[in-house]
Amino acid sequence: MAYASHLKILGLSLLALGLSLGTTQGVSPSPGHQAHPPANPGPHAPHGDDAHHGTFEIPPGQAVPTLNLVVHTDALRGWNLEIQTTDFRFAPEQVNQANQPNVGHGHLYIDGEKLGRVYGPWVHLVDLPPGRHQITVSLNTNRHQTLTHQGQPIAATVEIVVP
Repeated sequence: MAYASHLKILGLSLLALGLSLGTTQGVSPSPGHQAHPPANPGPHAPHGDDAHHGTFEIPPGQAVPTLNLVVHTDALRGWNLEIQTTDFRFAPEQVNQANQPNVGHGHLYIDGEKLGRVYGPWVHLVDLPPGRHQITVSLNTNRHQTLTHQGQPIAATVEIVVP
C-alpha cells in the first residue's frame, strides 16, 4: 500500500512539473544507482491506460524517432531521467489536438504502472522504495496514441537499483 501511495504522489508531482521541466547540469551517476537499457522494451512496454488510445504506426518514408534514457543521480535527492530523442519534438501545447508527424509527448511508467505524461527531456524521480525498478518512457502522438515502427512501440526502459 505504501508503494502505491508513493507512486500516486510521484505521479502527481510529475504532472505538477509538467511544463516546467528544464535541464539539470553537472549531475553524474553514483555507483549505487545503475541504469541498464534492456535489449527490448519487454513486459514493461506501454500498456494499460495506453491500450484505449491505440497506436500510430510511423508511415513509410517518414523519419523514425529514436529514444534513449539516461539516469543521473540527483545531488540532493532521487534521480534525473534524461530522455534523449531524435526525429521527435515534445509539444505540450498541442496535447489533444490533431496529430502531426513526430510531434507529441511521452508517457512515463514505473514498474509497468503509468504515472503520467512527459512534456520535455528531463524528469525528476523521487521516493522509489528499495529494489530494482523498471522506468519506461514511450513516445506518443498529440492524441496519446503510442508511436510504433514495424508494429513495435517506440519506447525505452532503464533499470534503477535502489539500495
